[in-house]
Amino acid sequence: MTDPTSATPAVTLYTTTWCPFCTRLVDALDRTGTPYARIDVEEDAEAASWVESVNNGNRVVPTVKYADGSYATNPPAGQVRRRVSELTGS
Repeated sequence: MTDPTSATPAVTLYTTTWCPFCTRLVDALDRTGTPYARIDVEEDAEAASWVESVNNGNRVVPTVKYADGSYATNPPAGQVRRRVSELTGS
């Protein structure tokens, strides 16, 4: 779910369509209405390069980037929701 009212989302998910961990994270965030932007690293070479740069050269998904520049690799949905809440003040 992408938040259309936000120019810079509090969280961006770097995912693939075939990754079960990505699907689990997206489903959990959708169930709670947590806003995010989503980028498929198989369709965006620049995004894939960024993911590799923060994961020791590996294209590990899901990798999550927060609006403050911090990131997490394969975080649980609860952690993502807490960070979004901290960043948005909601």
